[in-house]
Amino acid sequence: MRVLFVGDVYGEDGVSFLAKNIDEIKKQYKINIVIVNGENASGGKGITKKIYKDFMKMGVSCITMGNHSFSNKEIDELLEDGSNICIPANYPANTKNGYITIKYNNETITVINLLGRVYMNIPLDCPFKKAKEIIDNVKSDYYIVDMHAEATSEKKALGYYLDGINGAVLGTHTHVPTCDEAILEKGTFYITDVGMTGPLDGVIGVEKELIIQKFLDGRQVKNVCAKGRMQLNAVVIDFDNKKISRINIKEK
Repeated sequence: MRVLFVGDVYGEDGVSFLAKNIDEIKKQYKINIVIVNGENASGGKGITKKIYKDFMKMGVSCITMGNHSFSNKEIDELLEDGSNICIPANYPANTKNGYITIKYNNETITVINLLGRVYMNIPLDCPFKKAKEIIDNVKSDYYIVDMHAEATSEKKALGYYLDGINGAVLGTHTHVPTCDEAILEKGTFYITDVGMTGPLDGVIGVEKELIIQKFLDGRQVKNVCAKGRMQLNAVVIDFDNKKISRINIKEK
């Protein structure tokens, strides 16, 4: 079983860049399952029905979300329609969309979406307890946990807390790929942040001039997706050969 997990896809240009490269990646790495974090896919905040369909056309099996899950109102219709989207399971009101179980041949893989509490300023249930609750009650051959969090310490702690599950704990949200991919002591795959798929020359996806001005005068600015060169950051989890590999593609 080989799983491709694509880091936060930012904006419509990020969606297009993924579409441009995904077939070659699937062919090169012999991918069986594709998972994408899509919480920034629509202009940097949320997801639309059109973008959801674009992901499905690429062969994506599951879309995880994050703190911008509800930034676009179309998410409600998508969730009601039984789409392949999971929103963080530790939202207090989330009772059925926090995880998705995918069948591939004779095996199952359960994808769990969680949201960190440190620096988020969102009322949330404990992601550690919620993850354990789902894993204890949903039997599956493999588990992939998308920990969408700001603090690296919170992600790392969750990785160690869940070490021993047959699967992976993968960090998202900061949009900056880390180089600490590893197999933890009890066999669980881990990386602190997969990175993002979208603008390379902006500030985590946004036009750099806007963010620089924000830091200079302290005023809030409207986020505008950066233009120019693109990047694609992802990881491949190879369960059969016990290997986790980073993919980092940058336009020249």
